[in-house]
Amino acid sequence: MSAKIKKVNAGSIAEELEIQVGDILLNINGNEVRDIIDYQFLMADEYVEVDIQKPDGEIWTYEIEKEYDEKLGVEFEDAMLSKAQRCSNNCVFCFIDQLPPNMRETLYFKDDDSRLSFLQGNFVTLTNMSDDDIDRIVRYKISPINVSVQTTNPELRVNMLHNRFAGNIMVRLKKLAQGNIRMNCQIVSCPGINNGEELIKTVEDLYKLHPAIENVAVVPVGVTKYREGLRKLIIYNEESAKAELENMKKLQQKYIREIGEPFVRLSDEFYILAKETIPEPQFYNNYEQLEDGVGMVRMLRDTVSDTVLDLKDNIKGSFIFVTGTLAQYEMKNIASIIMKKNSKINIEVKAVINNFFGSTITVSGLLTGTDIVNTLKNYEKPGIVVMPSNLLKSGERVLLDDMTVEQMEQLLNRKILISDYTGDNLIELINSNADQI
Repeated sequence: MSAKIKKVNAGSIAEELEIQVGDILLNINGNEVRDIIDYQFLMADEYVEVDIQKPDGEIWTYEIEKEYDEKLGVEFEDAMLSKAQRCSNNCVFCFIDQLPPNMRETLYFKDDDSRLSFLQGNFVTLTNMSDDDIDRIVRYKISPINVSVQTTNPELRVNMLHNRFAGNIMVRLKKLAQGNIRMNCQIVSCPGINNGEELIKTVEDLYKLHPAIENVAVVPVGVTKYREGLRKLIIYNEESAKAELENMKKLQQKYIREIGEPFVRLSDEFYILAKETIPEPQFYNNYEQLEDGVGMVRMLRDTVSDTVLDLKDNIKGSFIFVTGTLAQYEMKNIASIIMKKNSKINIEVKAVINNFFGSTITVSGLLTGTDIVNTLKNYEKPGIVVMPSNLLKSGERVLLDDMTVEQMEQLLNRKILISDYTGDNLIELINSNADQI
């Protein structure tokens, strides 16, 4: 894969030098540009020599004086300039291994690439990297990166990831910490495997590398109905979720005394399963772990409470909030807050059972268009459907089963609105789509 240019930004160095779409970036200062990390690092100097290959094969060399860290101002056909690193693990909890057949091909690709961690926030296990790769992260200051840890117990990690090289996680984390690389860590907790005392030890080991390791998120394992031939896994219930919260609470209290924050946080699913109170906003600091489902409920509550006063009084209308079964009671509370502010707004909350992956998958972000349509197709009352944005493929209006929002609208004969999953624009959407009185 080459660094072919697909766009030249207006007012950029590239435009001034008449670099064009279709040109190929070959090297910078004599160094081959293997990927976007090379590009960003090598372009950081105030003076660079850039070799560009034209469509006719001719190579032009540009001598460029610029501001430090100023880039050419181009976009490449492939964001990373090279193929993503494929994961060689066979993790016991891997969600991709639990997917049904005949989904889009990209969903089956397992990546484990530090560049995607840096660019898109993906989590990496550090097992699919050579020592040179780790050195490169330190040399280029690729920071922060997100690391999927699971456990710091070497033997257990080898067993969980089915990778004989997986046991050196602490060695690699220490090397990154010594190189001043900031890290966010994730633990997928599997009852009976890496939870309880194992989880406590893992968190304590990671805490020793604070502040290089900035925080740790613990998420429960997800189990679909497509685990034929895979190791049997236990999912969390009210009792086990409550026990995990209690274990972590003791550590959190200690860390708050020592560093002023809890360091380790569990996803909202633990609190909902355990029927425990969701922590206050200050517990979540700046909500750094939202993508792990940590603090989403608190942010949604506070966002709606802060913006509900903006709900117009001179409007009326009916809406249907779509959610997974896990958050249905939370969404009903949100609906009540909105309807209390304006009684002419009617909101029905529809919890969708996940038949596509299995009823054990309860989060809204894994709902499919098929299950939503089947839930709503016989619903006779009027109403505009409101769905959270985390149902959609990034940057597209497509759900996991490849059904588009437009197809859903046709099948349901209803308008569908997409709200930010944190609820930032929920009140605005209601104001804009309700009827004026």
